[in-house]
Amino acid sequence: MPAPKSKAPTHVSRPKTGTPRPASEQLKRLFTTLCAQIDGGHHSNAIRTCDKILRLSPSDPDALQTKLFLLLTTDQAVAAITLIESLNAEGTKELQYTFERAYALYCLQKKDDARSALAQDAEGVDERGVRHLEAQLNYREGAYQAAFDIYNELLDSAPTAEEQADILTNSQAASAHLDFINTTFLHSLDALPTATQTQLEDAPPPTVSGAHAPTVAASALSAAPAPVKEKKVRLPPGVVLGVTPPPDPERWLKKSERTNFGQKRRKGAGGGGGGAMQGSAADVPAAVESKGNVKGKGKKRK
Repeated sequence: MPAPKSKAPTHVSRPKTGTPRPASEQLKRLFTTLCAQIDGGHHSNAIRTCDKILRLSPSDPDALQTKLFLLLTTDQAVAAITLIESLNAEGTKELQYTFERAYALYCLQKKDDARSALAQDAEGVDERGVRHLEAQLNYREGAYQAAFDIYNELLDSAPTAEEQADILTNSQAASAHLDFINTTFLHSLDALPTATQTQLEDAPPPTVSGAHAPTVAASALSAAPAPVKEKKVRLPPGVVLGVTPPPDPERWLKKSERTNFGQKRRKGAGGGGGGAMQGSAADVPAAVESKGNVKGKGKKRK
């Protein structure tokens, strides 16, 4: 008789009792992960990695600068300003964040605050980022000639082909606005009849009338509710609404559970009360009845 086979011992997982890695090694691993995430374009994960680094080293300048750059890259201008204000409150002076604050204010459409921040950062320093932002502010304010001049200045010293392509695109946009204002618009006015030109020159500038229009529109909308669309009922083919009889409400039940179950069978067994198709006792001929009666007597017993 063969000996019974012994079962292999099951593996039991035990908690790791190793010592935690030192902070320097953890930071090295996190910075390696951060570089890979930025190269791969995973900016949201990179911001989380920056938070992990800052938990280990709260005043790390590289992690702070990288997180600020990622917040501005992902259009989180409010979070970027909050981070800058927290750093200023702590008295961190290792890095100057005035340009980043100016760019965040520019993204939030706060042009005056952005210009004042640029003035603080541009004292004695002529950085390319500052010049780019000044050109963008001039373009947004309608100073197309100033923006065009700055773009031409930056184009002469563009360090990379990518930046050169961006500067060319912005410069062409500013040039198109200048051409419209200086030539196209004036030529269009000259092509108009003299009476129309005189009427346009003498007419006062248009004014935007009162702020009561939105209130009236809102009250009109609230007073007149939107009409409710009636849903169209789809009928099966061959069914006419109001003409075709409704279906049997018990058609989904079993035959044994229906109220008329067994009634037809009892009617057929009785023989009487059938319909015109089945016939009735009154329709049986008299000759057949008499003939049946004769047969019914049978033979006499001897």
